[in-house]
Amino acid sequence: MLVVLGEDHKRLRNLALALVTSTKLKPSYLGDIEKIALRIVGSWHGNSNDKGKVNVIAFCEEARKFAFSVIVKQVLGLSPEEPVTAMILEDFLAFMKGLISFPLYIPGTPYAKAVQARERISRTVKGIIEERRNAGSSKKVDFLDVLLSSNELSDEEKVSFVLDSLLGGYETTSLLISMVVYFLGKSAQDLELVKREHEDIRSKKGKEEFLCSEDYKKMEYTQHVINEALRCGNIVKFVHRKALKDVRYKEYLIPSGWKVLPVFSAVHLNPSLHGNAQQFQPCRWEGANQGTSKKFTPFGGGPRLCPGSELAKVEAAFFLHHLVLNFRWRIDGDDIPMAYPYVEFQRGLPIEIEPLCSES
Repeated sequence: MLVVLGEDHKRLRNLALALVTSTKLKPSYLGDIEKIALRIVGSWHGNSNDKGKVNVIAFCEEARKFAFSVIVKQVLGLSPEEPVTAMILEDFLAFMKGLISFPLYIPGTPYAKAVQARERISRTVKGIIEERRNAGSSKKVDFLDVLLSSNELSDEEKVSFVLDSLLGGYETTSLLISMVVYFLGKSAQDLELVKREHEDIRSKKGKEEFLCSEDYKKMEYTQHVINEALRCGNIVKFVHRKALKDVRYKEYLIPSGWKVLPVFSAVHLNPSLHGNAQQFQPCRWEGANQGTSKKFTPFGGGPRLCPGSELAKVEAAFFLHHLVLNFRWRIDGDDIPMAYPYVEFQRGLPIEIEPLCSES
């Protein structure tokens, strides 16, 4: 979907929007997110049972587990406990490592391993598709049912689209959550405001009652924090574009066929557009309606706007809900996000976590 044009792009984008429409704010989807978040956060309690006992975790890895479990559940209907989920994750990680490597197929190189992993994922997904067809289910439970009901794609295209969906719902979402934790770990004031907001939401619910869409709408300061983490973190720093015809922009002429590299961070960190642009200040979003502003484009824009942008925010907000109500944390060391060329934490964002007295 990143490279196709015209009607092909429109067709694939409509399928991606079908995924979002079939899951967005549905009780079952929100329940799946929360169950997975509770499982991840609950595993930390098992490693550090006593209040005052500090435990160090590699947070980026935990965020990846969470994001992958959510997207696999929604796209393929697989739970984290199923053996096939672990098999797909192993192959998917190999695929990710070779995604931006030098494309020379020599056995043992990241590129060769990525090609082989992609073939294994393809076989696995084809098997799941065949099994779903043989089951004869007509209920639209997950995205795979939506995809199978479409006659616009071949089986190979459907497998490729599933892989695209896994990719889109995994890396950037997990990095967004890591960015939020990183910036909040350096801003005690903003962390306290987020914690109060979630304590207020939890106080109005039963002890084991799950969050709902109305609770999500109340997470206003959390949304400010997520927006500011997107602006400062610049998870997607740039996109690749190509001029299909001569384009005149102000006094510049971009000839047909030239490559264009829009750099989002140049806009997000521009002091003429954002006051104190280098500072993490979630309060800048209060009373502002800049979600789709030309000054703020973390998910792109226009017909290329990421169709899963709202799903990523929901996942980050729900995960943060259980994190702030169960733990306090601080960054262990001086790990910072760097771009190589995509943004990542070189040490995996190690954090020291300490359980709070009461668990929610």
